[in-house]
Amino acid sequence: MKTTMEKAIEIGRLVRDGKGSDVKVLDVSKLNSWTDYFVIATVTSSAQQQGLFKQIKEYIKDNELEIHVTNRRTPDGDDWNLIDLGVIVVHLMSDSARSFYDLEKLWHAGQEIDIGQE
Repeated sequence: MKTTMEKAIEIGRLVRDGKGSDVKVLDVSKLNSWTDYFVIATVTSSAQQQGLFKQIKEYIKDNELEIHVTNRRTPDGDDWNLIDLGVIVVHLMSDSARSFYDLEKLWHAGQEIDIGQE
């Protein structure tokens, strides 16, 4: 059985392999009580974001995860797609949204997890 960290790393790799850029996996388990890991990535288009969301949905079916909430930050959904898997929260963000919200800075006390090279 895979650990939550292994699942977060695998999701990070899945997003990276789907051409998400600057993919980060942060361990935030010691900083809050509602999730353990963030996967943060920059996407270049709505089509890429939707494609990655479909790949993540396929992954969670086989890995004992479920989507708790899917929330779009903006009405058109192009800037930030948040996928809440309970113990893992995935953030697929446009470059402008990622720069503006700067989650890595906000959660700077979280430990970045190495997902390996391509």
